[in-house]
Amino acid sequence: MIAFHYPPCSGSSGVHRTLKFSHYLQAAGWQPVVLTAHPRVYERTAESQLSEIPPSVPVHRAFALDASRHLSLRGAFPRSIALPDRWATWWLGAVPAGLRLIRRHRPRVIWSTYPIATAHLIGLTLHRLTGLPWVADFRDPMTEDDYPPDALRRRVYRWIERQAVARASRLVFVAESAVDLYMKRYPGLARERCQLIPNGYDESDFRGLAPALSPNGHVERPLRLLHAGLIYQEERDPRPFFRSLSRLKRDGRVSRQTLRIDLRAAGSEPVYASILRELDIDDIVHLLPSIPYRQVLQECLDADALVLMQGAWCNNQIPAKAYEYLRVGKPILGLASEAGDTAALLRRTGGATLVDLDDEAGICAALPDFLRRVRARSHPLPDSAQVVSYARDRQAVVLAETLTQVLRASGGR
Repeated sequence: MIAFHYPPCSGSSGVHRTLKFSHYLQAAGWQPVVLTAHPRVYERTAESQLSEIPPSVPVHRAFALDASRHLSLRGAFPRSIALPDRWATWWLGAVPAGLRLIRRHRPRVIWSTYPIATAHLIGLTLHRLTGLPWVADFRDPMTEDDYPPDALRRRVYRWIERQAVARASRLVFVAESAVDLYMKRYPGLARERCQLIPNGYDESDFRGLAPALSPNGHVERPLRLLHAGLIYQEERDPRPFFRSLSRLKRDGRVSRQTLRIDLRAAGSEPVYASILRELDIDDIVHLLPSIPYRQVLQECLDADALVLMQGAWCNNQIPAKAYEYLRVGKPILGLASEAGDTAALLRRTGGATLVDLDDEAGICAALPDFLRRVRARSHPLPDSAQVVSYARDRQAVVLAETLTQVLRASGGR
């Protein structure tokens, strides 16, 4: 399993996907061996999830540097050392390390996971050097017409993508529309080579957690809404949401006495802090630092409602936190395009008020009623019978079945 995001890496949902697969695949008959990067390359680390790595799973951390931090002079570095991405040096360490692991452990299948493009480049190289079948876990689409924004990087990404489509035994995606996109982009791609394995939640992460006791119903307090995780400035532009809150505050429909919105580990904090001050809502919207994962889950359980953001630019993607939100079982303010996969998921499971993230007027119109129903406890909740299908152990079974199919097709047993 070739994965950049693995404990002690912190701040990426990809950590949970690979970590949980490496745990639950063993019960499904597969023994993982993990090839990841040296922790020096991670911008943020946390020791809390290291204990979740199964002792029976060998983990090798190959040499890697971050070009922007380790190879730059006054913030500048040659583009050639940062293609396909800032962690391209990982390829130099991971390929020889991977060959040693293959000789030692005799794996039957190679699995690599995006969104770090170098991971797929390592998977491709080891596949070509050894002939082992390769499963490319794309999760979200690797390229779009205007992504990556840099044209040269986009060409390199598209080359890696074409190699995966041509050579990988299976391509794995987390959203149905991503499968459709690749089928249209590559007309020769057979549908049976594309596997849908959504992101999910792990029930064991919630063990011992419970919602805090609600205060007496007569006690007046602000409703607390929580957004957990990164808010990308382009993909999840929060400014229409912020402007709608500012309008509602000016109209006297929300205030710090009635509403508190916490943005936990949103990233870009200096930018957002300036916007919040300018709009005069920094007494309602609070930027909070990163905390350990289970503490975040406890915060979600304690909140009155949860906020999910996904712009139309990412209609083929679903934020990984959506599945954890659904397991929490609280009302969700879903700020997402009606045409996207995120909105489709929330419609299927229920429990959400949906408004387009870019629709400032629509948010202004919908938010007061959402808050009223949350306070009255009349807002619908996610359907637990639908939600349980996204448990990580079930997703690992699907991956194990996929790996077995690939092994049999390659002539193994």
